[in-house]
Amino acid sequence: MTDHAPVIDSHQHFWNPADRTYPWLQDPRINRAFGLDDLKPLLDEAGVTATVLVQTLPELDETRDLLKIAADHPFIAGVVGWADLTDPQLGTVLDELRSGDNGSLLVGLRHQVEDEEDDAWLGREDVQLGLHTIADAGLVYDFLVRPRHLPVALNVAGDFPHLHFVIDHLAKPDIANGAFDEWNAAIHEFAGLENVAWKLSGILTEAGDGGTVDDIRPYVRTAVEVFGPNRLMFGSDWPVSLLAADYVTTMRTLRESLDGLNLSEDDIDAIFGRTAIRWYGLESRLEATGLAQ
Repeated sequence: MTDHAPVIDSHQHFWNPADRTYPWLQDPRINRAFGLDDLKPLLDEAGVTATVLVQTLPELDETRDLLKIAADHPFIAGVVGWADLTDPQLGTVLDELRSGDNGSLLVGLRHQVEDEEDDAWLGREDVQLGLHTIADAGLVYDFLVRPRHLPVALNVAGDFPHLHFVIDHLAKPDIANGAFDEWNAAIHEFAGLENVAWKLSGILTEAGDGGTVDDIRPYVRTAVEVFGPNRLMFGSDWPVSLLAADYVTTMRTLRESLDGLNLSEDDIDAIFGRTAIRWYGLESRLEATGLAQ
C-alpha cells in the first residue's frame, strides 16, 4: 500500500452480552463484551486508519447506540445500521436517525437475510418498497446472505441500478467443505452489475478451524478476477474473526491471498481503503477528523 493511503476496515462490530441478548452468540471464545478499548490497539498495530461499524441485531436502539459511539470516536468513519425494511414508516424512521447530530454517520443499512426462513425474502413486495426508500435516502444496502440467496439478490440488484449494494463476506461460501462451484457460478452472474461491491471479510472464518491462505486463495482470486479491486473492500469482521485468527493475522492472510495476482499498489490501496471510502461516502468524515491522509 502506498504511503499515507487511508486503510479502511469496512466491517467490524461491537457488542456487550450484559446489555443485549444476542441469540447467535454461542461460542465462548467471543461470548463477552467487545468494544472500543479492545479494538483501537489492534487498529494501531495493523495500521488501519478507520472502520465502518456494522449492526449485529435487528434493533433500532442498537443502531442509535452505534451512531453515538461513532460520533465520539473519529476512527469510526461510518455506521451500517438496521431498520425494518417492511415498515411502511421506514422513511420517517430514517429521517429520525439522520436528523440528530450524529445522523450523518449512518452510511448504510443491513438485515440478517441469512436468518430468514424464506430464502426469497429479498424479493418480497414490502422489502422492495423499503429498498426504494433506502435508495431515496442515498444509503447503501448490505446483503448478509449465503450462496443460496444469490439468485434473488441478483434480481434485486438488477432491479435497483440506482442503489449501491454490498455483499458481505463474499456471501459466505462454505470454504471449510470446499464448496466452490455453485458459489463461483453465482458470483459470475454479478460481474456486470456495477452497483454491487463485495467485502473480502469473514472468509478465513468460513474456512474453519486451522484455515489457511491456501484455503481462501481460490475464492479471493476469483473475486478479484470477476469484480476487480474497485468493487472489493477489506473487512475484518472482528470480533467474529477471532474464531479463526487474531486481527493482524486476519489482515495479513488476506494480503497474502492477493500475492501473485499482478495487482498494482493502486489496486491494493483500493481493496484496503479507497473502495470502502467511495462506496460508503466516507470522504467528509475522514477529512473532518484529519484522517484523510
